[in-house]
Amino acid sequence: MRLLCVAVLAGIVMTMLWTTHQHRSSLTTDYETPDFGRPGAAKDRHGKAVVDPQAINADRPAGGGAEAADSEEVTDRLKAAEQEAKGIAQAKAPLKPDSPRLVVGVGSSADGQDAALKQHDGDGEPKGAAAGGSETEEEHKAEQELRSILKRAPVIIFSKTYCGFSRRAKALLLERYVIDPPPHVVELDVHPLGPELQDLLKETTGRGTVPNIMINGVSIGGSDDIADLDHGGALVTKIQDLGEARMVSMKLRV
Repeated sequence: MRLLCVAVLAGIVMTMLWTTHQHRSSLTTDYETPDFGRPGAAKDRHGKAVVDPQAINADRPAGGGAEAADSEEVTDRLKAAEQEAKGIAQAKAPLKPDSPRLVVGVGSSADGQDAALKQHDGDGEPKGAAAGGSETEEEHKAEQELRSILKRAPVIIFSKTYCGFSRRAKALLLERYVIDPPPHVVELDVHPLGPELQDLLKETTGRGTVPNIMINGVSIGGSDDIADLDHGGALVTKIQDLGEARMVSMKLRV
C-alpha cells in the first residue's frame, strides 16, 4: 500500500516537472530564438529603430521652411496692420485750414469786413499767413492800413485820380445815387502805401486793377461790373444786402 502511494506521488511530481520544462522551452522559442532565415532579423531587436529616420526627415521641411513661412506671414500681417492704422489716422486727422484772407473776393456773400477784422487780434497784429516770418514791413503797414480803411465806411472805392474807369464808377455811386453812410474813396496813386495796397487787394480779392468797389469788405468788381448791375436794376439791392449789417441805405439822387 505504501509502495503504491509513493509511486503515485512520484508520478505526479514527474508530470509537473515535465510540464514546467515544456512551458519554458516554448517561451524561449517565442522570445529569444532569432529567425535566421529572414535577412536583417538579428538587427530587429537591437539595431533597428521603430520608425525609419529617413521617413522622419522626409516629413520635416528642409532648411527651416516652416519657420520661414511663419515669419513671412507674421511680417505681412504686421505690415497690413500698420497700413490700416495709418489709413485710420489719416481719415480722422483734421484737414489743415487754408490761410485766412483779409478781405473777400469778388461776388462773395461772406461777412466781408467782419471776417477781415477777425484776422487781426486786439492789438491789430495780423493772424494766419499774414503773420509769417517772411512778411516785410511795407506789407505789414499795408495790412494795417487796409484794416483801418475798411472801418471808415461800409462802401469803399479804391480808385486812381487819372483813371477814366475810376471816374465813371465814382460818378455812378456818388452822383447818380445817394448812399448813407457816404462811400469812402481811396486814391491809390496819391496814397503813401498805394502800390502796397493795390498788391494786397490783388492777393485778397483777385482784382489788381482800379476801380475796386468793396461793400462791407466784399469786392463787387469794377466800373463795368457795377454798370451792369445798375442797368439790370440790381445794384441797389446788391449794395444794401451786403451792407445790411451796417445799415447801408441807397436811393437815386433827386
